[in-house]
Amino acid sequence: MVSEGEFNAAAVARGLLRRSRQGALATLMSGSGDPYCSLVNVASAPDGSPLLLISRLAVHTRNALADPRVSLMLDERRAGDPLEGARIMVGGRAEPAATAPPEAWRRRYLAAHPGAQAFVDFKDFIFFGIRIAAVHLVAGFGRIVDLGADQVVADLSGADALLTAEADIVAHMNADHRDTMNLYATGLLGAEPGDWACTGCDPDGMDLQNGMATLRLNFPQRVATPPALRQTLKAMAEGLRQR
Repeated sequence: MVSEGEFNAAAVARGLLRRSRQGALATLMSGSGDPYCSLVNVASAPDGSPLLLISRLAVHTRNALADPRVSLMLDERRAGDPLEGARIMVGGRAEPAATAPPEAWRRRYLAAHPGAQAFVDFKDFIFFGIRIAAVHLVAGFGRIVDLGADQVVADLSGADALLTAEADIVAHMNADHRDTMNLYATGLLGAEPGDWACTGCDPDGMDLQNGMATLRLNFPQRVATPPALRQTLKAMAEGLRQR
């Protein structure tokens, strides 16, 4: 086990939270308390915490409603030996949305999983947000670090203007700047060219997706307003075009 200072453990964990689209959800069986594990689709809330859309008919949903203590494993889904890639175990509490989920939850989940549009309004489906208590990261041999929620969840304080404008920002980027997002993906993140789209933005970065391939574009500095975001994205694009 190594100390966090030898590599940026928090950044690795935050990246997995933002990029993961599937994970293994562990709940406790109602009544017996036995562990129960299932595969779920995942998206992320503006602060990076996991979002689930699951049916009341599923065992894991009934378990979470009876006992909110859960863990969620997310991994890189890399080719080859999966144990050579980074993975995290997120421990926390699954909190169901009220009568209607926050608008950002619904929008972000559907951006990550467009196929969910077919059943998102079914009465038996519920949005859950996982309130993170701790994260256990395994990022390769000897790189095992325990992280607190404050190390992986984004600070949204003072960013109300950005979060309020997120839907418009995402729509604008996807309608008018697909070429620029492809530039970010290929020039900064080492991805193959593709139809990269924006699925969300927050003070620390922007989430990109091409089919089920996902990327996290981290900003060089925190942004809290739409004008600051515009300036940051413009500077990043200009820097790439001048190479």
